[in-house]
Amino acid sequence: MQLSGRKKQILTIAIENYIASCSPVTSGGLKNLAELDCSTATLRSELNALEAMGYLRQLHTSGGRVPTAQGYRFYVESLLSNLKVSNAELDKVRTLIEKKTSSLSELISQIAKAIGEATNYPTVVMTSGVENLILKDFQIIPLLSQEVLVLIGTSSGYINERLNIIASKRECDDASRFFKKHFVGKTIREMTETFENENLTEEIHEFQTIVDCLVKGLRRFNNKKMLDVEKSGALKLLESGDIEKTKRILSVLDDEQELIEVMESGDDDQPIVISVAENDEDVSIVKVPIKIGEVELSVGVLGPQRMDYSGVSAALKLLVDELEDLKGGDG
Repeated sequence: MQLSGRKKQILTIAIENYIASCSPVTSGGLKNLAELDCSTATLRSELNALEAMGYLRQLHTSGGRVPTAQGYRFYVESLLSNLKVSNAELDKVRTLIEKKTSSLSELISQIAKAIGEATNYPTVVMTSGVENLILKDFQIIPLLSQEVLVLIGTSSGYINERLNIIASKRECDDASRFFKKHFVGKTIREMTETFENENLTEEIHEFQTIVDCLVKGLRRFNNKKMLDVEKSGALKLLESGDIEKTKRILSVLDDEQELIEVMESGDDDQPIVISVAENDEDVSIVKVPIKIGEVELSVGVLGPQRMDYSGVSAALKLLVDELEDLKGGDG
């Protein structure tokens, strides 16, 4: 059933009031919250209708009403159709993103921190497509700690890998030259597949251990989804008084498999994806896909059903716009 203009207005007010104050809305409260050209009796009738339609639910027989998952979905769909970024507090996102970095992991961490600070909610960045990164440089360096540091330059920044092996400077230099000679301009996937399909034993005999450890590490890197979690926003959730909901969100953040499932929920064909929890115990998420070079990022902000979808969506929209501007400037 289509909602009338007045029902939409009342539902929006009820949801925004609940997001801001966690207070159920009543007909009398609506009268005080907005200048609605109708009586309290009419407002009560409209609230009854919205409840019957599944957008609101009543906590107690004589109490006020709170939004349902269906009500939240209506709200976020309406929000996204008219989303405009105008929040000055999100300038911090722009400042952080404009700080260039040569490390892919640092860039991912930076994005998670920027959004976490802008939204005051826990933020997750999940990475995929690393196997498509184009290799540009190899630096292999022996360390005093009986490890070998590998810096792999790619089309989207450096990847750092520490190998728990002992190797001489000569072996490291020879391995660096070998990788540069054969694999600069190729993808990580092409490089790892080369060692599966070709016999390079004679050429790498002197530094076989370095090659074996590095290729093994890159295979793990290809198959593992990189996750960076910024939990600082959880403190804000605790301040809201929703202890049980905060515990639930923290448990998801600490469970990698469950976190990946939450991050992969929803229709990723949309520019901003909002998955509203079916009940108060579940976790809602607002996320956007971002592409930096060959790397695909999914940036997600987690919260309870009663999260600030408007502010979070604006922060994520701004992030996408800023990254597009920066990529344009670099091109």
